[in-house]
Amino acid sequence: MSTNHTPTRSSSHSGDALEGVVVLDLGQVYAAPYCTHLLRSLGATVIKIEPFGGEPIRWRSTGESSGPAFLMLNAGKLGARIDLKSGRGRELFCDLVRHADVVVENFAPGVMERLQLGFEVLHDINPALVLASGRAYGEHPATRGLRGMDVTVQAMSGMVSATGFPDGAPVKSGGAVVDFAAGSQLTSAVLAALFQRERTGIGQHVEVAMQDAILPTLTSNIAGLLESEGDFPERTGNRHGGLAVCPYNIYPASDGWIAILCLRPKHWIDLCRLMARPDLAGNSALATPAGRVDRIDDVDAAVTAWTAARTTDEVFSSLQQADVPAAPVRSLPEVINDPALRDRGMLGEIGSGDRKCTILGSPI
Repeated sequence: MSTNHTPTRSSSHSGDALEGVVVLDLGQVYAAPYCTHLLRSLGATVIKIEPFGGEPIRWRSTGESSGPAFLMLNAGKLGARIDLKSGRGRELFCDLVRHADVVVENFAPGVMERLQLGFEVLHDINPALVLASGRAYGEHPATRGLRGMDVTVQAMSGMVSATGFPDGAPVKSGGAVVDFAAGSQLTSAVLAALFQRERTGIGQHVEVAMQDAILPTLTSNIAGLLESEGDFPERTGNRHGGLAVCPYNIYPASDGWIAILCLRPKHWIDLCRLMARPDLAGNSALATPAGRVDRIDDVDAAVTAWTAARTTDEVFSSLQQADVPAAPVRSLPEVINDPALRDRGMLGEIGSGDRKCTILGSPI
């Protein structure tokens, strides 16, 4: 085993909370590797175990063995290559299990059992071990055995059908939201199992289904559907997913776009003041969120007329001073060069020259 890459610093003082905890990482792509990335940021020693050919994301995009997508989630982990399909490989892995606290995996359903490394086997070797499994849909007769990855789970969960504009096709999320939501929840499951082990001395098998992890993000959409008794648009574009808040949209500025929402009555009154529209502020029909939603096209047109005549910075500055929630729509190059994100340790650099790479820190 050898250290693959220099670890990023933790974004808080919790970086030694899991000191002494050993995690065996069998994860692939994003969900499970993000879980172990977070555990490592909390001080755990993470040993990433791959087949001799490496896990698939190593070779994605550039074809290099350690491209940016791999490094962003695996920097700072130890590494070992083991053929789990061979008897000798399983023997080596089981030797590691004897001294480990956690195993994290997100193989397809049944793979661990076919490798003769199911929970019963691992528990017999090390009764204190926590096995954390990421699955697409979880253990249920209707979905047992179904394979899934981020975009397919987005499709099955309703995320894709709820994304896009009413007159357009369904659209996937721009980011891998399912993978990272599942990885975050799997981290919580591991921490809970370790906490319970402090009381009992016994490990357990915890599982997070990707579909379960993403479903709560559709709370507004589902609430809107239930409250409308079925008469509800499948997609709402950039408007509120439940059509319960207005203004709530991405509005054009003279040089870009800006997100604005008015959750509280004060937000609406202050926005009207900035727009020099006392007629809107004094209109009793627009005094409530429901009233503004009933006239959503008129409200959005009024806000658009104001934002479109100004630069993004002008609109953003005015709204911030008035405490109205707003933010400019930034490009990814702007985001990855954000000094605040870098100062907090959420983004960092490893390597130099042609080998320099931006990697992720931890939000914890």
